[in-house]
Amino acid sequence: MTDGLWREISVVTTPRGVSGIWLGEGSPWGRTAANDPLAVRALSQLREYLAGARTTFDLPLDLSAATSFRGAVLEALLAVPFGAVVSYAGLAERVGSRSPRAVGQAVGWNPLPIVVPCHRVITRNGRLGGYSGGIDRKVALLALEGIRAHGSAFSSPIARAG
Repeated sequence: MTDGLWREISVVTTPRGVSGIWLGEGSPWGRTAANDPLAVRALSQLREYLAGARTTFDLPLDLSAATSFRGAVLEALLAVPFGAVVSYAGLAERVGSRSPRAVGQAVGWNPLPIVVPCHRVITRNGRLGGYSGGIDRKVALLALEGIRAHGSAFSSPIARAG
């Protein structure tokens, strides 16, 4: 699964942990620093996940740039297990919000895609919804986790593979 969708991934860290993951070209930080052991470890774990050899991540995360609401949404996302999905409305319920739209904005802000699994969020009626990394990446990530999308549009329905 390390084809063109994943050709370039950049990781940035702080003393607290991994603070950013950039999928694709044009990273605001440049390439992952080879002399940053945590960034190299994160990149290695991401590649293992994308190759189907890992289902969880063992990395310290720095979510200090998040507001308290965004932080709560990201923490709730971390609780969504590999191979499972949650709706924006369901995620809103988990964080005590009445606004799936506000949750969607927090999900879209996620600076740690894949590790904080925002690709596992779908619409209330079982459709793909959006993905800041591009819908093709969302479809590929869900497929890696055994969830098939019937199409690659925002409104495409999803189903468990098999």
